[in-house]
Amino acid sequence: MSSATREIANPRALPMPLVGFAALLVVVGVIAFFVGLSKDAATAWRAYHVNFLYFAGLAQGGLVISCILTTVNARWHGPVRRIAEALAAWVPVTVVLFLIDYLGWEHIFEWIAHPVESKAVWLNVPRVFWSNLAVFVASAVLTVCFLYHSLRPGLKGSADKASAARGMFARWSANWRGDVEEAERSKVITAKLAVALLFLFAFGYTLVSFDLVMSMEPLWYSNLFGAYFAWGAFLSAVCVTTLLSVLHCFSPGLAGHITVSRRHDLGKMIFAFSIFWMYLFWSQYIVIWYSNLPEETGFLADRLGSMFLIDNLPGRATYEWNFALDRISAVPYGWLSMTVWLCCWIIPFWGLLFQAPKKNPLSLGLIALIVAVGLWLERNLLVWPSVEPGTAAWCGGIQFGIAAGFLGAFILVFLIYSRIFPSLLVPTNES
Repeated sequence: MSSATREIANPRALPMPLVGFAALLVVVGVIAFFVGLSKDAATAWRAYHVNFLYFAGLAQGGLVISCILTTVNARWHGPVRRIAEALAAWVPVTVVLFLIDYLGWEHIFEWIAHPVESKAVWLNVPRVFWSNLAVFVASAVLTVCFLYHSLRPGLKGSADKASAARGMFARWSANWRGDVEEAERSKVITAKLAVALLFLFAFGYTLVSFDLVMSMEPLWYSNLFGAYFAWGAFLSAVCVTTLLSVLHCFSPGLAGHITVSRRHDLGKMIFAFSIFWMYLFWSQYIVIWYSNLPEETGFLADRLGSMFLIDNLPGRATYEWNFALDRISAVPYGWLSMTVWLCCWIIPFWGLLFQAPKKNPLSLGLIALIVAVGLWLERNLLVWPSVEPGTAAWCGGIQFGIAAGFLGAFILVFLIYSRIFPSLLVPTNES
């Protein structure tokens, strides 16, 4: 790769109006959290837990996108890869947020106050805490290493542009080996790190899903739940990357580089991956439905109601689905489940079935936003019915306030990384 074609870091000033808005959201979130702790600590900690899980998976999923593109040696992505990598700036923050989350576990996990004797070796606080902390710390360390080696080839000569991070640019580009050698070295190292990160995500987030989500109903289990949870995190990253790519279509240095073909590729990813997300759900659901075991059906009954389960009539069981809209309202989370299906499967399937919506930035961005929000609702659906099955406890001022705080913090981290650090890089001669 010659110096004419290598990526050049181009640090830019922070958009202060957006920074101010994100900071305001953080303030709202902090206030909502502490007000919640004073009035209803359980609700505050559970809302925190939901958003911790969502944004942790979103950030790690962003890096997984870059790792996949690196592993398969993809060439179509252009600046899309850098946008996905910018999501991963949140990964080290996840470690700190996990330590805070630990303080509220007694309000989240029933098995702490009421241990399950048959699972005590697995479901105990020291094992769960240290195992998951190891996953988050390992993910953070490898993520920082990957981002460093991914960005290094574009840092040389950019220190004078980065007034806020000039010293770091100089340190990160020390012992420069030349443009060609640096690019080749980066390619080799990131390829190795990408494989390790992909395996860590697959196995690590399976463990996270078992320990921090599935164990909230300690008698329920699904071997496929880990894949379903991790895939939801990855899909959320694909959608947010797509949304941010559309929003950066006319940004300085990126104008003309979020091309029609790249938008088309992103649209195909959302279309295909949302179908696979639904396939993973169906694969869990159908075996639970036809086996009809009480220890398995309870999880679905709290979220879907009896309409999607086998009716056990006196003396026999009917294997027919008896659909009726009023039966959805029989459980507090029935309509939330329908909304999740609508946002995460029905809308992206029919909305992106044809080429034109995939290429149009308005329709593509809107659908990406809908799916991303739908997956946030889905994380709520995984958590709240396990602890509050009798009421729609996911919805309220404290809950939305804490979610706003997480969103604001995530936006701030993304902006700082993508503007001060060179996460949005464009080849100097790209057409």
